[in-house]
Amino acid sequence: METAQHSTVPNDSPAQRSFTTEAPIMLGDKELIAKGTRIHVRKPGSGELRGLQLQSLFQLDVLQLESLAPRITTPMIHKGATMDPADLMQFGAEVLDFLLPQAAKPDFPQA
Repeated sequence: METAQHSTVPNDSPAQRSFTTEAPIMLGDKELIAKGTRIHVRKPGSGELRGLQLQSLFQLDVLQLESLAPRITTPMIHKGATMDPADLMQFGAEVLDFLLPQAAKPDFPQA
């Protein structure tokens, strides 16, 4: 069974990560993404980051994450969608991991 933490599935790579939603992602009254869906997050390039404030992304600013999400997620998390705070934090953690240089990341033993 996959957990809602960093995935270890083979298609995760330094340029793509994924997480599993803990609640449905909604846009108004419409369910866009069902609970339990695996969301793939692609490492953003300079084009996807255009117009965003990196410092605000590092602070997990909701508006900045909301603007970035449709640019780098599959299935797409639309701007304006309502996410459970746990899912928003999972997405934000993946974004932070992409933005931090390797030297700034702590060394964790690999399982």
